Amino acid sequence: MCELFGVCSAQPLDVNEYLKEFYSHSDSNPDGWGLAVLDGIEASIEKEPLRANRSAYLRERLSVPVSERTVLAHIRRASIGSIEYRNCHPFTGKDYLGRRWTLIHNGTIFEYSPLNHLFYSQAGGTDSERIFLFLLERINQEIRAAGPLDASGRFRILDEMVCRMAPGNRLNLLIYDGECFYVHTNYANSLYCLQKEGQVIFSTKPLGRENWELVAMTTLLAYKDGELLYRGTDHGAEYIDNTEDTKYLYQIYSEL
Repeated sequence: MCELFGVCSAQPLDVNEYLKEFYSHSDSNPDGWGLAVLDGIEASIEKEPLRANRSAYLRERLSVPVSERTVLAHIRRASIGSIEYRNCHPFTGKDYLGRRWTLIHNGTIFEYSPLNHLFYSQAGGTDSERIFLFLLERINQEIRAAGPLDASGRFRILDEMVCRMAPGNRLNLLIYDGECFYVHTNYANSLYCLQKEGQVIFSTKPLGRENWELVAMTTLLAYKDGELLYRGTDHGAEYIDNTEDTKYLYQIYSEL
């Protein structure tokens, strides 16, 4: 599986040491790395289809401070989609009203038919990009129908989407919409958080010896300025590893 890292903070936070440890996990996630430093609709997105600990560029990038209120990072172990730039996370884009959305995903969509039509419009080949495009599609549909969305309206759409998509699929997500930071996991022991005053940090694995705790399962969470803003529906659809899915992933990965 890939690994995720995210920061939601009321004040800019220097995350270099966390990132250095996070990217050191790339031996088991060798198929690409990504970094998004986000400020409202502004986004600096950097990524390579290269093992993070072999990237001269990333080493140089982390030699200077990475400091912002919102940061996303990803290291990829390809399961669906070849090893190339366009399949690296994060995925980012704007809705009809100019709000920027940025997403990273850890998991696999084994079956969710509403994503299928996006196979023909996506730039790469990953199910993660299809999730992102579907999210933008749903937001834009609601904008066309009802006009601009406030934070609670956007959360309602994501909560509905996650509840429908999660059953039978492994769905760990970190998403930022320029205001709110969304978090979801339905796979046991695969997403942790470190909560401090005015800041929260998320990682697939604990980074260091601080008081990391498991993120609540099967429930979409939304944060703003490092504090919990909304808690969604507990859909109860925990993903459990099974032989059939494992065989499917092994076959796909062997063909990359």
